[in-house]
Amino acid sequence: MPSTRAETHRAIASLQRLTELFGQRRRQLAREAGLTETQWQVLEEVRGEAFMPSMFARRRATSAAAVSRTLRQLLDEGLVEASIGAADGRHRVYRITAAGRRTLAQLARNRARAIAAVWEPFKTTQLREFNRFADELTKRLERYADAD
Repeated sequence: MPSTRAETHRAIASLQRLTELFGQRRRQLAREAGLTETQWQVLEEVRGEAFMPSMFARRRATSAAAVSRTLRQLLDEGLVEASIGAADGRHRVYRITAAGRRTLAQLARNRARAIAAVWEPFKTTQLREFNRFADELTKRLERYADAD
């Protein structure tokens, strides 16, 4: 049975509210660790192997200058360190410091605590149904976006 227009709009409003709340919570988690959301994203990327600021900027649709500014902030806070690349002296290699690892560990603990409080009380069947619906909605949105 097709959904009614009112229920469709209610579902869209609910999804928008969830999106806003997830963004708000991510900003709160970053703030609790003394970071901005962007600093958190860059710090997580630097933790990985072969971090390249230009690639990060391209993936995030931001400027290389903005990523450089964030890296300078993280360097100033002692959360990352930079060295000259061994193969190419023009290339800088970024690594997370012990302080950066502690900050990410704090973020992970705070996030895990929130997940335990909000998500874990749901029954497995509720989570499976949510996942099924979210997957189907995602596929439909992707197909619609690709068709345009």
